[in-house]
Amino acid sequence: MMSVMGGASSSSALRLQRKAEALLATADIRLNGDRPWDLQVHDPRVFARVFAQGSLGFGEAYMDGWWDAERLDELFYRVLDARLDRRLAWGQKIARWALGHLVNLQTGRRAYQVGEKHYDRGNDLFEQMLDKRMIYSCGYWKDADTLDTAQEAKLDLACRKLGLEPGMRLLDIGCGWGGMARYAAERYGVSVVGITVSREQAEYARRACAGLPVEIRVEDYRAHRGEYDRIVSIGMFEHVGHRNYRTYMRTARRLLKADGRFLLHSIGGNVSLTRTDPWIEKYIFPNGMIPSARQIGRAVERLFVIEDWHNFGADYDPTLMAGSVNFERAWPKLKDKYGDRFRRMWRFSLMCSAPPFRARRDQLFQVLLSPEGVAGGLRVPR
Repeated sequence: MMSVMGGASSSSALRLQRKAEALLATADIRLNGDRPWDLQVHDPRVFARVFAQGSLGFGEAYMDGWWDAERLDELFYRVLDARLDRRLAWGQKIARWALGHLVNLQTGRRAYQVGEKHYDRGNDLFEQMLDKRMIYSCGYWKDADTLDTAQEAKLDLACRKLGLEPGMRLLDIGCGWGGMARYAAERYGVSVVGITVSREQAEYARRACAGLPVEIRVEDYRAHRGEYDRIVSIGMFEHVGHRNYRTYMRTARRLLKADGRFLLHSIGGNVSLTRTDPWIEKYIFPNGMIPSARQIGRAVERLFVIEDWHNFGADYDPTLMAGSVNFERAWPKLKDKYGDRFRRMWRFSLMCSAPPFRARRDQLFQVLLSPEGVAGGLRVPR
């Protein structure tokens, strides 16, 4: 007699459940336990799905309502801390590795896919979730106690590191909804050109920066022409792809004056990868990947001097958790448009993104670069 577990026998189903229980126990997670991070199973098919498909099956099963946890972030943190993610779906990982090496997933038209699939979802969603300036990247919580103050502190830190002065021309690669461009123009008196691959972002940014010396373009960074005193890129390098890191840096060098500075703000991984998590790639950030320090270093070699390398990756945890609180609070305003499956998908995304920073698997790098080296060096703000 066959069980509901995709045609597996009842004995096979029980064997998979026991295997799952044993694995989860090493992370101090119980099936149907009473602690906030314990995994509550609603459909026994979840075990076969996860062992066959790894993180993709785990995420899709959550979206389908097959399991829950009161504190998803704590569950994910324990999974990562116990390295359980490295023990599932090896065949899938090998296939992803091969594809990442053989195919350039961020070339030509594909560069715009992340704008169409992610950033163009709806400005109403991001307005509710983000801070008042619509900054969709890690805040700087050194002296901050709210998401708004953490994001403003991050923007000001970037401007001070760049040494912005009135009259300078600033290029913002991956300008998002225009928060950095507006801040730099208002507070530091610079003119800004911002580029993005999202039409929704561009329209919003143009409205936000109206009346300021700011131009917003929908454009791939490789196609851009011009010369700038300073370049900033906040939260965009994660969409470039390992096959294009060197091209990206060559482009930045071509656009920057010889005495200029370039600030790269990017999530960074502890190891060099060529593909992202399959669930994240399918539902959140198509074609993206997180660079390692080694990959960044190789990309800038002989093009830039590294003036400063600042890691405040632990600050991404409170940034994402604050965004999650905002999203859940705003859900009654959003539910009719987006629906419950989207809510579970978005919640899963936020909650699985924070724990890698908490576990120190992922970092946040601000790398300050100059073409020839600043004479006498720089005393970089913190």
